[in-house]
Amino acid sequence: MQMPQTLELHNGDKAPATFSPKEYARRLGALRAYMAQRDIDAALFTSYHNINYYAGFLYCSFGRQYALVVTQEHSVLISANIDGGQPGRRATCDAQVIYTDWQRGNFFVAVKQALPRASRLGLEFDHLTLPNHRAFAELYPQAQLLDIAAPCMNLRMLKSAEEQALIRQGARIADIGGAAAIEALHDQVPEYEVAGHATQAMVRAIAEAFPGAELMDTWTWFQSGLNTDGAHNPLTSRRVSPGEVLSLNCFPMIAGYYTALERTLFLGHCPDACLRLWEINVQVHEAGLQLVKPGARCSDIARQLNALYLEHDLLQYRTFGYGHSFGILNHYYGRETGLEFREDVETILEPGMVVSIEPMIRLPEGLPGAGGYREHDILIVDEHGACNITGLPYGPRYNIIGS
Repeated sequence: MQMPQTLELHNGDKAPATFSPKEYARRLGALRAYMAQRDIDAALFTSYHNINYYAGFLYCSFGRQYALVVTQEHSVLISANIDGGQPGRRATCDAQVIYTDWQRGNFFVAVKQALPRASRLGLEFDHLTLPNHRAFAELYPQAQLLDIAAPCMNLRMLKSAEEQALIRQGARIADIGGAAAIEALHDQVPEYEVAGHATQAMVRAIAEAFPGAELMDTWTWFQSGLNTDGAHNPLTSRRVSPGEVLSLNCFPMIAGYYTALERTLFLGHCPDACLRLWEINVQVHEAGLQLVKPGARCSDIARQLNALYLEHDLLQYRTFGYGHSFGILNHYYGRETGLEFREDVETILEPGMVVSIEPMIRLPEGLPGAGGYREHDILIVDEHGACNITGLPYGPRYNIIGS
């Protein structure tokens, strides 16, 4: 029996879209204007973030490949048969091609079906493996393959009113998670118990605010003691003790959009050496909040905040940049590297950009106050400055819990 390489499957009605048809049309319109300017006849996206950005579908790879073809006339989603009708119910595109597992290489058969020919083909080079780059070159031997990853990132960095509204909801829900984590905090509680309580509260809040949304990827990191030395250290079963540095990180995910709340905490009391470091980091954090405004250059903000750490002989303990862009990103996909507060980023802030200020210092074991200290707020840049949309208080005045 000859099994099909591709098929069509319509199973159920369309799910409510995250954004309005006008919003998706705006995104595709901006992309197509760029394509026309560069004489690119087709864009072939393979990343989580761009497929979600342009089609409203966040795929689960699990070893399979996905794509979105965009031309001046249409957009076509390529998905795997294992997902059934879910991609079709979720995606906002003109058509869909599903490929099967019956023969190897069916993904590329589906791509060619969606895009029979191309002369100048836009690809995300930063998301292509070498085998896939070779495969696309063989699939379109007459085409010039062009990297459109950075231009598309630049388009994503300016958030629409609808995106800003969603991000505001995410920040509100992150605050709910932070409050839940503090509620669960007590002597000898394991890190994972605190995190679980916060995550459950955020998932419930997302379900209430977005009843048609898929509930996936929301998570919490809660680190204690030595585990606070890395910003992305996973949960452990380590138990919390009074007087040690604690790091709370809440990440509600809504339709692929990441928001975050990060706070330094102490239980019961904060030792003097820790208090000094924490207060200095709060000073840097507050200075950063004041520097975010239209016209400011990312690298200049980083250098100005460096100077504050240098005054206290702490610059050598800074661990990463001072903040980053928000949008479709997660710990395993996305990132708008052109909008980070680092010395090597020359981007100038504009209204509509959404960024964090999140200074962190880490002192190694053996030094007074050893541990990691970090605060994190989200700001929407507007014509007059920036609006801080994070609500949970920060600093020693509020976050020595049970003192």
